[in-house]
Amino acid sequence: MVADLLPSQTKTELPAAARGFEHVMRYWDPGCDRWSAKILPGEYFVTRNDEAITTVLGSCIAACIRDPAVRIGGMNHFMLPEDNSAGKSSWIDGPGGLATRYGSYAMESLINELMKLGACRDRFEVKLFGGGKILSSMTDVGRKNIAFARSFLKLEGFKIAAEDVGDVYPRRVVYFPATGVVKLKRLRALDVVEIARRETNYLSSLAKPTDNDVELFE
Repeated sequence: MVADLLPSQTKTELPAAARGFEHVMRYWDPGCDRWSAKILPGEYFVTRNDEAITTVLGSCIAACIRDPAVRIGGMNHFMLPEDNSAGKSSWIDGPGGLATRYGSYAMESLINELMKLGACRDRFEVKLFGGGKILSSMTDVGRKNIAFARSFLKLEGFKIAAEDVGDVYPRRVVYFPATGVVKLKRLRALDVVEIARRETNYLSSLAKPTDNDVELFE
């Protein structure tokens, strides 16, 4: 899953974020010599810069999509395939709103934002990660997320270039949209209980509006 080594860089000034994504936390990651955007459940991030996007996944899914011709790409992170609530309200809209926490919104939003930056959907390269059943006592949300993501991509005419989904472990994913490189780490068993607890709390939070985003992963 890990491609060629990335060229080393000297720490540079933080590049400007695409409009609407200024809220996403970014930091210099000496491990990959890049600025890195950390996305949480319900968030997504797109960039035309040579930077990384990172997240941690339990039963959640992350789609990594890029246009290799123009080196524009992004990643999303969602927990449930669909929003089954009745109607829509303003508190779920926007790049950081609850809407993007569901797969149907998260996939469409990521694709649309990439195209706004100048990416062409006919050239999209797609990689898929997550959807683990990290505790046997939990409902297998991951399996439903995987099925949704594959179905959505097939209906939209996208092929999956690479994936690491399912099984019983959480994953840390670091994605480099400029090159398409993905670094994947399967996390230790000791991390599973804490991640499962946080995902359970997060799943409960989706049932009601909130003024604050919930950060699940450190």
